[in-house]
Amino acid sequence: MDTGGNSLPSAAPDGVKRKVCYFYDPEVGNYYYGQGHPMKPHRIRMTHALLAHYGLLQHMQVLKPFPARDRDLCRFHADDYVSFLRSITPETQQDQLRQLKRFNVGEDCPVFDGLYSFCQTYAGGSVGGAVKLNHNLCDIAVNWAGGLHHAKKCEASGFCYVNDIVLAILELLKVHERVLYVDIDIHHGDGVEEAFYTTDRVMTVSFHKFGDYFPGTGDVRDIGYSKGKYYSLNVPLDDGIDDESYHFLFKPLIGKVMEVFKPGAVVLQCGADSLSGDRLGCFNLSIKGHAECVKFMRSFNVPLLLLGGGGYTIRNVARCWCYETGVALGIEVDDKMPQHEYYEYFGPDYTLHVAPSNMENKNSHQVLEEIRCKLLDNLSKLQHAPSVQFQERVPDTELPEAEEEQNEADERWDPDSDMDVDEERKPLPGRVKREIVEAEPKESEGQKAGSGHARVFDTTIAENASGKALDAGPKQIDEAGVRVEQENVNKASDQMFSKS
Repeated sequence: MDTGGNSLPSAAPDGVKRKVCYFYDPEVGNYYYGQGHPMKPHRIRMTHALLAHYGLLQHMQVLKPFPARDRDLCRFHADDYVSFLRSITPETQQDQLRQLKRFNVGEDCPVFDGLYSFCQTYAGGSVGGAVKLNHNLCDIAVNWAGGLHHAKKCEASGFCYVNDIVLAILELLKVHERVLYVDIDIHHGDGVEEAFYTTDRVMTVSFHKFGDYFPGTGDVRDIGYSKGKYYSLNVPLDDGIDDESYHFLFKPLIGKVMEVFKPGAVVLQCGADSLSGDRLGCFNLSIKGHAECVKFMRSFNVPLLLLGGGGYTIRNVARCWCYETGVALGIEVDDKMPQHEYYEYFGPDYTLHVAPSNMENKNSHQVLEEIRCKLLDNLSKLQHAPSVQFQERVPDTELPEAEEEQNEADERWDPDSDMDVDEERKPLPGRVKREIVEAEPKESEGQKAGSGHARVFDTTIAENASGKALDAGPKQIDEAGVRVEQENVNKASDQMFSKS
């Protein structure tokens, strides 16, 4: 199958190793949404611990992302919204009630200590991954802290404050004519779809629960608008979908998308709330069934950015993203779990895989067949992959030079660069609370359903905005007790890839 001009050099089978860059900040697990809130960044630390003890870190380049700066976030988000996120703290929020309401911050998206630093960290990892792919320094980039797909240009939504996915896609568009976004979170990827609803350079494909469920968007009839008509694909699903039913749709639809759209790069949002037994979810996918989507996308041998997303039974989230990192590397990991600091979370079986439940699959074969035929028919209306008119190219985003010593980590920028240091960015004074382990009872979806599409973001603005310089690139980390695998690339060339 032709995967476009920007595919990797050879059509490597699934078992062949790929060069993988993995982004992780050791502080990310300390951010805390608040008592009782289902979103727990601690799951990222649990995932990292599994990767370390399964020995997967030594097969990847492990990078600490540079925090995204104000100007980086403003490539998509409104300046006043970013300014609000930077300034708001738990101590000052009572004085800004009007602003809280305006930007939809306070309930599902609470103000917590270090909120803006958290946004900078997860967005920096996704943009840094896009830059690595753009410079051909890896085949697959992974940022499990990213994938927060509900955030809009001017407001937070569904536990998401900054849309790192949109920022990463804008970065990829600097090099690739076309970018494919695929979303396997149980919730509709509304923020990403909305951002690119009117362009033919980004195709968005979302598989999600549809009905009386947050965010309430993602009807099969939502197909894009203007130049973007037929470049949005929505796959609405019902409770209890299992591996077989899911792939009855996923594989033929994604196969056809790859054939007709020919993306130069793919972003796959791997939200783990579509797994069986999720605290907020209602699907019945196994970890292997979820990971089969990663394996299928990997098989096309196109530059691939893997991101996290939802997932609220955190022991299963860690299991899933650990296994999917192994899939990215082409390494099959043992089901028997090694001893590690979070071992007690995984009892009583202490295994990586969990059997799906016996819940009813409400997706009849007839309905699935109708959805498949409808969407394949939509794809048949795309005559050919769109080309991009010749124009002056957006300047490359450059990464800071690698530090020679760890204690020079604060000297982020190349002194010869023409990039300005963002004087507005000041360290947040707030404290960062440690995660408190809570019981995880099965809860009903705690989010209110949205009403239809909000405003459609004009992607000509987004693409013009992509000319703004990004300065959030990766730096290597060496966490205590974790061996960091160095890339076998020329050191000089590694220092020259861009400042993102």
